[in-house]
Formats: sequence, C-alpha cells, structure tokens
Amino acid sequence: MTKFSDLKLDPKVLKAVAEAGYETPTPIQAEAIPYALEGRDVLGIAQTGTGKTASFTLPLITLLGRGRARARMPRSLVLAPTRELAAQVAENFDIYAKYTKLTKALLIGGVSFGEQDKLIDKGVDVLIATPGRLLDHFERGKLLLTGVQIMVVDEADRMLDMGFIPDIERIFSLTPFTRQTFFYSATMAPEIERITNTFLQAPARIEVARQATTSETIEQRLYQFKPSRKDRTFKEKRELLRALIRREAEACKNAIIFCNRKIDVDTLAKSLRKHGFDAAPIHGDLDQSLRTKTLEGFRDGSLRFLVASDVAARGLDIPAVSHVFNFDVPSHAEDYVHRIGRTGRAGLKGRAFTLASPSDEKYLDAIEHLLQTTIPRADAADLAPPPSPERREVAEETAEPAPRRSRSRSVSRSKKGDAPQDQAAQPTTSDTVQPAPVSEPATEKPRRAPRGKKPIETAAEPAPQPAEPAEAAPAEPVRSARKDVKRDSRRDEQPRSPRRGGGEQVVGMGDHVPDFLLRGFNPPAGD
Repeated sequence: MTKFSDLKLDPKVLKAVAEAGYETPTPIQAEAIPYALEGRDVLGIAQTGTGKTASFTLPLITLLGRGRARARMPRSLVLAPTRELAAQVAENFDIYAKYTKLTKALLIGGVSFGEQDKLIDKGVDVLIATPGRLLDHFERGKLLLTGVQIMVVDEADRMLDMGFIPDIERIFSLTPFTRQTFFYSATMAPEIERITNTFLQAPARIEVARQATTSETIEQRLYQFKPSRKDRTFKEKRELLRALIRREAEACKNAIIFCNRKIDVDTLAKSLRKHGFDAAPIHGDLDQSLRTKTLEGFRDGSLRFLVASDVAARGLDIPAVSHVFNFDVPSHAEDYVHRIGRTGRAGLKGRAFTLASPSDEKYLDAIEHLLQTTIPRADAADLAPPPSPERREVAEETAEPAPRRSRSRSVSRSKKGDAPQDQAAQPTTSDTVQPAPVSEPATEKPRRAPRGKKPIETAAEPAPQPAEPAEAAPAEPVRSARKDVKRDSRRDEQPRSPRRGGGEQVVGMGDHVPDFLLRGFNPPAGD
C-alpha cells in the first residue's frame, strides 16, 4: 500500500501531513502527485470528497520550495468558483505549509481591496482567488500574471455552471505558455473538454471513479408527494421535511439542507427556527463575514442545520455531516452528485433524502440518466402529518358554494324603513293600496308646488279622499314622500327583468299612500 512517504514530497510537507493525521493517500492523491512532481500537466476527474485539494496542494508546496516571490507577481495561481472553496484551499495551504516560508494571499469578494493590495505588493508565492476578484485586481493595475509558474483550476464544471468559462479563458491567456497546469473537475462536459484540449499540454488524465458517480457509503431515498393544491406546494413540503427530520432525529447529528433559490433558503431557515430547529442560512447574497461565521458554527457543532444554496454544494470539507436533505430537486443533474457528496466522506456512512413534487419529474429523469441507476423510492404518506384544522378549512373553502337566493324589492326597501318590520304579518302593497275611484273629474288639475313651499290653492273642487282605515299609519312628510314615490315610479316604468321577479308592478311606498300623490305621478287611465 502506498504511503505519503513514498511520494517524494518535501520532508517539511510530510511532517505537516503526519501531524494532520494522514498516512495513506487517497487514490487520486496517489496517482496525481507523482505526475505533478515530474512537471506534467494533470487532468483529474474524480467525485467530490476524494481528496482533490491535497492532490494539488502538496505537490504545489514542494515545487515552490525553491525560489522567491516578487511584488505583484505571484508564483502560482489557484482558481476556485466560490468564496468558501477558495477559503478552504487557503486553510489547507496553511496546514501543509506551516513548516515552510511560503506566503499566500486570498482574493475573494466581500473583503476590502486595500488589505488584499498590501499582500500582493509584498509578493506572494501562492495566490488563491475567485475569477471575478482576480480580474478586478488585474484591471486596476495591481497584479501581474506573467510570473505564474503553476496554475490550478479547481471544480471546473462548477465554473462552467456559474458562467466563469470566458473569465477562465482570459486568465489563461494572461499567464505564460510555459506554466504547469492542474485541472480538476467532477464531470467532463463538452465545454470543459474543449478547454483542456486548448490550454493543457499532453496532460496525465487521472480518473479514479466513473464520471458523476455517488459514493457507496451514502444511503439515498426519494420521497415523491402530490400537494393538495399547487399554491400550497412549498408549505406542505416544509411539513414533510420537518416530519422527516423528526423521524431521523436519533441518527441525524447534523445536516445540510439544499434549496435551488436564495429566497427559499432564507424562508426555509426562518421556518425551521420557528418550529424549534437550530438552523441558519448560507448563500451568495450574505455578507462574507456572516457566511464565514455560519460555516465555523456548523463545523464546530454549535449549529445543527445548515440551509444552503449550491454555494455549499462544491468543495466544502466538513467530514462529519450525517445527513443531506434536498428540499428542491436540483435543476442540473451534476449538482445532485455534489450535494449528496457532502455526506459519507472519508469512509463514513451518510444519508441523503430528496423531496420531489410532480413538476420535478424531468429533473429526476436527468439525474437517474446521469447516475445510470434508479434512486430508491420511499412512501411520502408515512411522513405526512394528520390534516390540520387549517387544512380542513382550506378544503371547505374550495368546495362549491351554495346558490344564492334572490331578494325581492319589497324586502330591500323594508330595511330602509319604508315598510313595516314584520313582513310576514303585513300584506304586500299591491294587495292593499288601490287608486280611489273618481266620480267627477276635477275641472283643473292641481299644480305642482315648488320644492320647499306649500301646494298652490286652486278653485277646483278637491278630489275625494279614500276611506280612512281602522288603524292609520303615521303620516310621512310631504317632501320625503314625493321623493320616494318619484324614485319608485321611475323604477316601475322600466321593464322588469325575468331574473329579478315577476312583471307585477309595486305601487306606492307602503300600505297607505295619499290619493293626491297617486293622481299626480301615476294617474288612473282616462285622465
């Protein structure tokens, strides 16, 4: 069995590796380090968690043992797709190079340019950077790449997903043609293949596992469920996640929960905290100091659940993650491999659970096609909680409402005080109020008085009055009565819609209407 002492590394590096507790290299380390020490380009293809970082860090420190850095001209360059991965490479460099005099600088976003400029001005042996921040320094005239002897591209397929390939090509063009290149990727997309053919010279291709395979130490389960309503998918999926976490409570020491969108990361973390779970979010929009603090809390065990976007899916070396939950099915099949690769590392057992709705079917097909296997299914009904009162209320709201009964005009007017309160005891207006018969028509009709004045007296004989009933209702003011009668007469002149009732007209505004009002606005036939 190969040991680190057999790989011709610098004795100072071997001493640091032994103090870190490592004796036997992983397969990719055992194969890549000898080629790197010979000065050849290396193309490494391996799944996440196989020790790729040490496979280029250890020979990098050994090769840079001789020489001296110059101001603004780093001797080596390591490119990483995310801040977290770049910071992790810097941590590994500090561990393995602690007995050497090599210097490093970390160029990532979220940190002031001033501090980074001071490090570059002093001269560094190893420059670890994200592509965007590196080009920012170069365009400001603070950095020269003509002295780069060794260039490392880590997680190249992630670079492709994040749209960094044009930046990578530009950075390659700024470095010397004679450089040595280490190129690492978990998958080999056609675009990645094109770059390797363009910028690598006769590389030693090392593939320690089939492309996009998952570790055998990870137990996978897929829970498919159908939401009761489309707009309740997110809420019901949160309920299933909490039920699954509670079922795995004994075995779940800590877990990373992945979401596709940053806004969902914040919402889910807030929901978990509300229900008593120790959770915190991490994604690209958070301040770098907060992201670093959150990761440190997750590593030291003070934080149990890390709710993350795919910023945490690549390269984060947290060896003791027991569970991974895919709250969302990743839209890129390769991301599934990287997500669940956060657990089951260093030979430990891990569990990965995925929640899927019917809309995720095409993504699941792509994942299973990439893995060339079927993800074991589990019954989501075993996790579903009993229907809550809120859910029953929603079901009742979605039921078809009973047809509404139409209301008659007489009932509507009774609410305004125009008719007696007890409609059941009173007959309708059309049955009780009839125009009084006129024996002799008046020689002259009464003239209408101006509003607010008394009626004008005429010499004509007054019209006969109807007989007074046994119990007369209190007389209404003349002005208000005229307004109501005028309004009702306009309504009566319009044709009645069959939908609103029969064609019979309602006369007057109550049981007792003065005859002179009827004669003035609705005269009998023959007048």
